[in-house]
Amino acid sequence: MQKTLSGTVPAVLACALISPVDADTFASVHYDARTDELVATMIYRGTNPSHTFTLQWGVCPERADGDSLYEIGADVLDADWNDVASQPFRKTVRFSLANLACRPAKVTLRTAPRFLYTITVPRAPAKAGK
Repeated sequence: MQKTLSGTVPAVLACALISPVDADTFASVHYDARTDELVATMIYRGTNPSHTFTLQWGVCPERADGDSLYEIGADVLDADWNDVASQPFRKTVRFSLANLACRPAKVTLRTAPRFLYTITVPRAPAKAGK
């Protein structure tokens, strides 16, 4: 008796098409030099528009001689990740870079299940009065 995967393949494809809809992703990200912040417009699903997003930074790596940029990753965490995905929302959030020591840097933001956004962040602005 030969087994068929005809029912399995459509089910797997359907799950692949549905699951990214329920995940947080980026509409856009830019660097605001005036405030020294990353400004990210997040797209997500839930029951409320008030999700809270934070960054969990990776380790600031050593730069090899001659490299002009550090490379660092940060996970974008959604405090309401388990909110029932009932309707779509869009929210702009600001992440301060005041304590980011490794700069200039190529920063890769990550959300589950593997949405990435890479942006270059310049050197930290000079402190007033110095």
